[in-house]
Amino acid sequence: MKTEGFKELEATLWRSADNLRANSDLKSTEYSTPVLGLIFLKFADNKYSQYEKEIHKKYIKLKGTRREKPINEVAIEKCGLYLPDHARYDYLLNLPCPSGKPA
Repeated sequence: MKTEGFKELEATLWRSADNLRANSDLKSTEYSTPVLGLIFLKFADNKYSQYEKEIHKKYIKLKGTRREKPINEVAIEKCGLYLPDHARYDYLLNLPCPSGKPA
């Protein structure tokens, strides 16, 4: 990443932190919990996405045979974790806000 990219990333992170401070009841010592959770979820989603086609392919191959396994077991074997659709980053990102206001 070039210097311009880092500067843009830094500005985006500061705007996000300012938004979090202004629009939440969190104390500065409590920010790490949701932020680190989101970072981990994005990391896990990226990793799962890399293996998703292989997982699906193996699941279909085993389906209906005596070696059939649930998709979560296949996923754990292939990439070490399973993320159902309702736990994926993009799905959660696009859920409507409880307040009805855009995030």
